[in-house]
Amino acid sequence: MLNHLSSLKRRAFLDRLTLATLGVTTSSALGDKLLASTPANKKLIFLYMDGGMSHLDTFDPHPGTSEAGPVNAISTNVDGIQISEYMPNLANHMNNLNVIRSMYSTQGAHAEGKYLMHTGYQKRGTVVHPTLGSWSLYHQGKLNQTLPGNVVINPYSDYPYAGWMSADLGAVPLGDASKGLQNSNRPYWTTEEQYHDQLELAHVFDRAFQQKYRQRSINAYNNFYDEALTLMRSEDIKAFDITQETKATRERYGADSKFGQGCLLARRLVENNVRCVEVISRGWDSHNTMPEDKIRDMDRGFAALMQDLTERGLLDSTIVVLATEFGRTPDIKPDTLGRDHWAKAFSCVIGGGGLTTGQVIGATDRGHEVQDRKIEIPDLHTTIATAMGMPAKEIITSESGRPFNVGYKGKIIPGLLS
Repeated sequence: MLNHLSSLKRRAFLDRLTLATLGVTTSSALGDKLLASTPANKKLIFLYMDGGMSHLDTFDPHPGTSEAGPVNAISTNVDGIQISEYMPNLANHMNNLNVIRSMYSTQGAHAEGKYLMHTGYQKRGTVVHPTLGSWSLYHQGKLNQTLPGNVVINPYSDYPYAGWMSADLGAVPLGDASKGLQNSNRPYWTTEEQYHDQLELAHVFDRAFQQKYRQRSINAYNNFYDEALTLMRSEDIKAFDITQETKATRERYGADSKFGQGCLLARRLVENNVRCVEVISRGWDSHNTMPEDKIRDMDRGFAALMQDLTERGLLDSTIVVLATEFGRTPDIKPDTLGRDHWAKAFSCVIGGGGLTTGQVIGATDRGHEVQDRKIEIPDLHTTIATAMGMPAKEIITSESGRPFNVGYKGKIIPGLLS
């Protein structure tokens, strides 16, 4: 059997590795789409504040009002734009960002709100919709054929990934940026030759199964398998290792911050042409506390990311978004300084990627409701997709025969696309 596997290494193994390098399999309809497309050179870093970030305590301060609570506003490097005093580092980067203060959601519960912000669609029991990263890989393909094209750092349990699309378009999950891509080395007790033999023996055993069950889910598994093998043998895997950064750099992002180290990894990945990276910061559901520590943690990591993207010449090709599922109530709890869920008005941030920046879009009446330029979540998705070069209105039919497009019925937010 092992002698036979030696010949397999000269044929089947190399064939599979070649397919993995291309990032497609010939039997995958979605893979054919990826191979045929010409990618636009735009990347996306999506920073997600999981739990509902308070707009009044961050990007929509109303100093001197009862709604503001104890939080003061500070000036930024853009005249007329003020943000929370808890974000002194981001204040130096507002010229490269836009604050959308007029976001509105139809969903005030966490599961439904997170789903809507990640997919642009309302949650349904009969279908799971893909995230922006999966839409981008479908329409545009990878920029780096060795590394994953779509990564999520610190995902929550019901993260939608690729939804109804092929699973190989879903984000590769990483639980902790500081640990990198775990289980990515061959076992220490085997030689490279032995490892090849073991892999090909497994391929021999499952060949009949693959020939009998030519299904999209099987093809997607094969894609994952092949891409993992290619990545394990590539120098590009070092992009996942943030320990290669200096101590000073890691501390600038927040050496003790899971979110900050996630932002650092996101910078390393887009620097190596990973198309979409999401970094999730957990613990924003601040019913009974003022989330000052969370805000300062976000400020440090986000600002360090903006600094590096700017200094390394990556910002023009990288769209950066900070989002959350909804805001918090304008009425503050006097005993705990906490706030409850509030979907009628909240804030998001978007910049980079060649967008027009240094703007405040929309306004609220002291954080209660949108007063000017209501922006709904599908509008944000449509704008991001269009800025990345995706055909946002192109209808794609799922295997169930249902029509979908990125951003659903959203409209481009005026004033952002140059």
